[in-house]
Amino acid sequence: RLCSADVLLVPHMLHLLTNLPNLPTLLFSNVYYSAATLCFVITFLITLRARAGTGSRTASPADFKRFQRGFLIVYYVSMTADWLQGPYVYALYSSYGFSKHDIAVLFVGGFGASMIMGTFVGAMADRMGRKRFCQLYCLLYIASCATKHAKDYWTLMVGRVLGGVATSLLFSSFDSWLVCEHNARGYDGQMLSDTFSLMYFGNSIAAIGSGMLAETAADAMALTETSVPPWHFGGYCTPFDLSAMFLVIAFIGITLSWGENYGAQNVADKQSWLGLSQTVNVMTSDPRILLCGAAVSLFEGSMYIFVFNWTPSMPSTSSKPPPFGVIFTCFMLACMGGSSLFAILSRKHSPEFILKLAFSFAAVALSIPIFFKSTTVILTAFLVFEGCVGIYWPAMGTVKSRVVPEDVRATIYNVFRIPLNAVVLAVLLNHMEVWMAFFWCTVMLTVSLVCMILLSNRNSELAAPKASSTHLEDGKVALMSGVASDDGRENTKDF
Repeated sequence: RLCSADVLLVPHMLHLLTNLPNLPTLLFSNVYYSAATLCFVITFLITLRARAGTGSRTASPADFKRFQRGFLIVYYVSMTADWLQGPYVYALYSSYGFSKHDIAVLFVGGFGASMIMGTFVGAMADRMGRKRFCQLYCLLYIASCATKHAKDYWTLMVGRVLGGVATSLLFSSFDSWLVCEHNARGYDGQMLSDTFSLMYFGNSIAAIGSGMLAETAADAMALTETSVPPWHFGGYCTPFDLSAMFLVIAFIGITLSWGENYGAQNVADKQSWLGLSQTVNVMTSDPRILLCGAAVSLFEGSMYIFVFNWTPSMPSTSSKPPPFGVIFTCFMLACMGGSSLFAILSRKHSPEFILKLAFSFAAVALSIPIFFKSTTVILTAFLVFEGCVGIYWPAMGTVKSRVVPEDVRATIYNVFRIPLNAVVLAVLLNHMEVWMAFFWCTVMLTVSLVCMILLSNRNSELAAPKASSTHLEDGKVALMSGVASDDGRENTKDF
């Protein structure tokens, strides 16, 4: 996640507020503030166009709006809880006096747990209910937050493991519940794309707001040891307490407003469920699932490599380090713009086509730091990549909703995360040069583009026979009933 720098966001916001008379000069005084200004303007204009509904194919009924609003509120609260923790995990461990090696092992424990346990909890979510496992996400993350108060290595390791499993649930069970509930209610597919766009647009806002809130909370009180070792309170523990509060709110929202839905339990034989080996059979029987999974793992893997390497790749223009808080804000604005741009593009283009464009631009963008050292050029490339990230989330969410079978949706979503977590572990356990990291990002993004091209071609091949059959049936009906050919084409379109 791009949350390692938002700890510095508040000081830069305060700097802007205390220099309001000179704001126009300040905003364009260097490349970073200029970029933030341009990102804000461009994102604002794109968002206005996206939310205006120009060219929308389907009017949204009132009951869908209520459903969408109910899901998004809970989702935003859940993501805010996640973002609140990001900036201070490393800082808290460091304040407890642990070495960099010990902290790296803690991170490995979290990602390793997500890789190993995520698949099993995904299968259980399909069997036992996605709502229950969204609730379980809240409970596990609350327990993880509680462990942060202990200056004890193995207690913190337990917290990392719980957090890793919770993260797997956050990025699988919520999407799975949404897709199943959306389809069960009979809503249009374009509405699902619009919901995904709003999900990740709001997620970027939550990231920025969480950074400011976490900074304020962490500064409110110094880290203090209690009379019962090894427990502490205040300081860098406070953002985790705030996160737990948001998780309680999310748990209540899920409990009161969501219905339950299942995956594999809906099959004919309710006494059995698709095990992991059978899930693998489902994946290998449809090449589209494998291609989709490869694209997901490669793109999100490159995104994590970017997270670990963008800070050291930003050249300093003076003796002071770059304003990382401002840069993080630019990233989130670009991501918001990308989510809104998807909402516009999805009205005329398929999500596969949009992803091919995003992967192409992303591959070019992350190749730039290999060859260029200019601050302006590198920052521009990173903003393009962040815009592609904003496009990726709703577009890939739509693709997965169409490709992955409902019976094993949460399971397969977590299987997709196994290679992703392996990439993260490889980055944590190896010390690559920055240029080499971006080289591998470019390779991975290029391969993800190839996977999406093959997936798009496969979808076209599967659609061709259906289209031919539909036209043949329409022709028979037209011959028998004397219906005009124009009516036949209209009926086909409606179908």
